[in-house]
Amino acid sequence: MIKVEHLQKNFNKSIKKSGLAGTLRSFIRPEIEVFEAVKDLSFEIPKGQIFGFIGANGAGKSTTIKMLTGILTPTSGVCEIEGKNPQKNRKEYVKNIGVVFGQRTQLWWDLPLRETYKVLKEIYDIPDDQFNKRMLFLNEILELNDFIKDPVRTLSLGQRMRADIAASLLHNPKVLFLDEPTIGLDVSVKDNIRRAIIDINKEENTTIVLTTHDLTDIELLCSRIFMIDKGQEVFDGSISQLKNKFGRMHEISFQVANIEEVFKLNYTDFFENIDMEINGVNINICFDATKIHVTELLQFTLSRTQINDVSVKDGNIEEIIKRFFRKEIEND
Repeated sequence: MIKVEHLQKNFNKSIKKSGLAGTLRSFIRPEIEVFEAVKDLSFEIPKGQIFGFIGANGAGKSTTIKMLTGILTPTSGVCEIEGKNPQKNRKEYVKNIGVVFGQRTQLWWDLPLRETYKVLKEIYDIPDDQFNKRMLFLNEILELNDFIKDPVRTLSLGQRMRADIAASLLHNPKVLFLDEPTIGLDVSVKDNIRRAIIDINKEENTTIVLTTHDLTDIELLCSRIFMIDKGQEVFDGSISQLKNKFGRMHEISFQVANIEEVFKLNYTDFFENIDMEINGVNINICFDATKIHVTELLQFTLSRTQINDVSVKDGNIEEIIKRFFRKEIEND
């Protein structure tokens, strides 16, 4: 469905030196520096896959998405959806994609939501029977009926996000780009949005490209993760492969009997690649189970203090990725 080959995007930045002389020099003879926002990215996404596109701020995610949606033109390389080029086949291309940016809306602020959809119906030239059938499906999946008569400006953030997703799906696109679809939402609304995304993907086999900083979205939704850093690919695979590649992170929590003995538990002096958090009598430790065995930590703890409670669990993907971007995980 999506094909990306050797995608590159460079930006020219003018370098300004300090002081009045530097300002004049940059005005008369500017010094230009080339910044590589995206560096030689290549990947393919098959039809119906939910593709998690992740990375730290400034990694190049938004630049890549803007090239895939036709907003930016690549410096070099190729990106296509069903053989169509986003920049050269603009009108044909946009008929096959839907885009939702979490911080921006495509809805008309003062129009009732129902009227907004009617405007979009005319823009996309959707026949009446298809539009009515589509609205029934979207109402069922996204539960729009409770607020479909309300002006967009009166909608809550969660309602507006559901309304935006529906707007992007009115023309039945083959590919849906979701940029931070759950940002700023409370837990219950996030769950509703996630269920809707799963249902849309299941019912219509829609290919979904998801960028998010909420890694619970990634764990619950994505069958594949593509991670970039400084514009370059650093990982492409499943969540289980990510955990196997960058370490089996585990968490162990202790509740000590005597808060005054917490200082004796100086784990970082004896173990490498370990994170420790202290909250009163509660101690939480995150460690790489391929390098440290849980029995070692238990023996170390019991030899120094008495504990009232202990629990062990697998660490989540968020901790793995945090540690990766802090350069605390060694590559294989």
